[in-house]
Amino acid sequence: MTRILFVCHGNICRSPMAEFCMKDLIRKAGVEADYEIESAALHTDEIGNPVYPPARRELAAHGISCAGKTARLATPTDYSRHDLIVGMDEANRRDMLRLFSNDPYGRISLLLDWTDHPRPVADPWYTRDFATTWRDILAGCSALLEKTKRLENSK
Repeated sequence: MTRILFVCHGNICRSPMAEFCMKDLIRKAGVEADYEIESAALHTDEIGNPVYPPARRELAAHGISCAGKTARLATPTDYSRHDLIVGMDEANRRDMLRLFSNDPYGRISLLLDWTDHPRPVADPWYTRDFATTWRDILAGCSALLEKTKRLENSK
């Protein structure tokens, strides 16, 4: 079982989009039993709030529901509960390193580090471009699934 935690600043845009994109890809690949997927915030700004409406609409445009998801805060115990902790940008990486004691087991990455074109996932909170964020997230989740499926198959 591979346990993945997606994180971003508030857990209302990018990380829940990644969570539900990945769950959809896993379901379509028929490997749901091999994964546990969650998302969380690195800051308290949005705790308890639902997925931001434009992010929810972007997911729905791709046939993906995020009904019932509310922002939760990542905690130090998440480090021991997850095999991979995947952020969206360098600010997230700094926050993850601080929260997770400098990543002693190498579990931290950024989503697009899994692709052939590493870069930050643009924050749609500022850009308002949820379609571009979706494309980045889909590319990152697709690459992450391919690489982790190979690891799961080698177990």
